[in-house]
Amino acid sequence: MKIMLLNPPFLPKYSRSSRSPAVTKSGTIYYPLWLAHATGVLEKEGYTVKLIDAPAGGLTYDKTYQRVSLFKPNLTVLDTSTPSIFNDIKVAEEIKRRCPETFIVLVGTHPSALAEETLSLSDSIDAIARREFDYTILDLANILNSSSLGLASVQGVTFRENAKIINNQDRPFIEDLDRIPFVSSVYKKHLNINDYFYAHCQNPVISIFAGRGCPNQCFYCVYPQVMFGRRYRHRSVIHFVEELAYIRHEFPQVREILIDDDNFTADQTFVAGICDEIMRRGLRVTWTCEARVNLRYEIMIMMKRAGCRLLVAGFESGNQCVLDSIKKGTTLAQAQEFAINAKKAGLRVHGCFMVGNRGETSLALQQTLDFSLRLPIDTAQYFPLMVYPGTEAYDWASKNGYIRAANFSQWLTKDGMHNCVINTEQLAARDLVDFCDYARRRFYIRLKYLIYKLKDLLQNPKEVSRTVRAAYKLLSHLFKKHV
Repeated sequence: MKIMLLNPPFLPKYSRSSRSPAVTKSGTIYYPLWLAHATGVLEKEGYTVKLIDAPAGGLTYDKTYQRVSLFKPNLTVLDTSTPSIFNDIKVAEEIKRRCPETFIVLVGTHPSALAEETLSLSDSIDAIARREFDYTILDLANILNSSSLGLASVQGVTFRENAKIINNQDRPFIEDLDRIPFVSSVYKKHLNINDYFYAHCQNPVISIFAGRGCPNQCFYCVYPQVMFGRRYRHRSVIHFVEELAYIRHEFPQVREILIDDDNFTADQTFVAGICDEIMRRGLRVTWTCEARVNLRYEIMIMMKRAGCRLLVAGFESGNQCVLDSIKKGTTLAQAQEFAINAKKAGLRVHGCFMVGNRGETSLALQQTLDFSLRLPIDTAQYFPLMVYPGTEAYDWASKNGYIRAANFSQWLTKDGMHNCVINTEQLAARDLVDFCDYARRRFYIRLKYLIYKLKDLLQNPKEVSRTVRAAYKLLSHLFKKHV
């Protein structure tokens, strides 16, 4: 029984595993995170598995098909995304043509949200594995391996039976995440870590997860709503720190570890436990994580001592009414205090700002820009709201007729970057794109920031290579007119 897990070819450096898939202005390209976790589960059970990441590895369609044909998988798992879904279907069809005996399964946020619609796009697709699919794929492999097509027993699967589409009951979320092998061990066997780049991290970087899900109710965030649920489930402290030690030993060239949980600081007691264990072991690691602006100062101090370098925080808006309308659950005062405390603790902050949300006006846009310029943060990104099926944001935009795209391929521009598809009564898509371009220039091209950055690089020479590479990519887009 041979199983292939494939991040299909599409646009060069297309970051399919990102929360908002696209070719990024910064050059960031994510690891195939969820395919890699499933790969570890399958290999642990003794299956012969091949993981291929075509966009990161620069594989053309032909080279990808050649590898698939040579491997002759019995089961093929394709990752997908909303903007690439039609491309991904075509890839599946070509694989089925070349390997007619392979059983093809699609995974990812898009087919999880629109399972029946996606399955109906092509007869070459045998099934959809919805939501958290690690053990769904294992169950499918076990059934196929036993020459039994009793798919009705597999939780979390959508499939056809006698020309009828069947949705099996959802699979419960994994409670014991320590069961899953270290994803970094999968990277070591299957991937080249130099193919991946995160603009806000020191590279080479390895991306891992401490947990899944998020307890907050933000109406736009796709992974908690579609894949992993609105409850934070995390690994044990010991299991997680063991992986940090494994990376330190097996990847001596790695300069930073990205803890990419939607909200790593959701359980601050857990964070403190990790910091304590890192310090108890004398483990020297540098890491970055996603954080919420209610993070306590004393936890920031512990994080800094344990090797944390940077916090990625979703500030989203400088208007409290907008924050409330998107169920952010935070205040501007908290955000301001967070940024000040992080600086005091010696932690960098990458601030994320999003426009086009419910209740957004031209005045609110300006308030967001003004707010971001006041914050003592290291870097910032500004994006229009990207709505994805399965989220409250998508339902809101659809119900109100705000989505101007004819199909999902228009979620990207011609060069593969994010394309705003929202027109509200107050703001057109063009307004939002122009604002983000303007805000980006205002943030980075100001004397105060340039002086800060020069001093920072002189004091922290380890930041030079990362900053130069990210700046080069950013400058190539900073004055470009986007359509």
